[in-house]
Amino acid sequence: MTKFNYIYFKKDKKLRILNSKFNSKLTVVFLHGLKSDMEGKKPLFLNRYCKKNKVNFLSLEYAGHGKSYGKFENGTISQWRNNVKFVIRKIIKNEKFLIIGSSLGAWLGLLQFQDFKKQIIGFIGIGSAPEFLDRLIWQKLKDDEKKLFLKKKFYMLKSDGYEYKIKLSFLKDGRKNKVLNMKINSKIPVFLIHGKKDDVVPINLSKKIFSIFPRAKKKIQIIKGGDHSLSRKGDLNKLANLIDEIIH
Repeated sequence: MTKFNYIYFKKDKKLRILNSKFNSKLTVVFLHGLKSDMEGKKPLFLNRYCKKNKVNFLSLEYAGHGKSYGKFENGTISQWRNNVKFVIRKIIKNEKFLIIGSSLGAWLGLLQFQDFKKQIIGFIGIGSAPEFLDRLIWQKLKDDEKKLFLKKKFYMLKSDGYEYKIKLSFLKDGRKNKVLNMKINSKIPVFLIHGKKDDVVPINLSKKIFSIFPRAKKKIQIIKGGDHSLSRKGDLNKLANLIDEIIH
């Protein structure tokens, strides 16, 4: 049975984490997607993978997700970025780690380079959605929808079978957390995996991540028949192969 724990972010604010430790100086960090949690197939698969390979594993549920504190609709990219930063500092401290980010998690993972660049040994993006609030929501709205969004100060987004309340303050906060204009000269591996049938995030948005890393070892795998989740057994095995390439 998977053992989840809690860590206090602030006095009365608990974040739920999944942390497996071994005699290893390397941690695999998994950052989940929007409205997701740590009970999905990807984090549980990665936790098993790390146990098998005797590598540390760390994941967390951001505020308003899973069983962590707060309400989803009050969350922001800044808040979730700080949740991730806090947990990495608390658990991993000064040791090396690999970031794996799914969708929103890829955006949050890229933001961690501003604080942990020297500790990060590689980056894997799954259906990566950097800056999705502007690029996949705001920019695709019609003029009358934008006016209504500005007037009501929220927008009801239907995506991947779910409906989310996106606040105007959330959109504006996202603009303060841009990553696609960054330049990171690390020569680390930057691997992307994306489903050919992903109807939530276009492949060309995922590919924009490569422009951040001019000197990195870059590779993208387009998964035939793969959706946005990439949680099938074959998808997960392909993900494991990418991790193997980085840590072995």
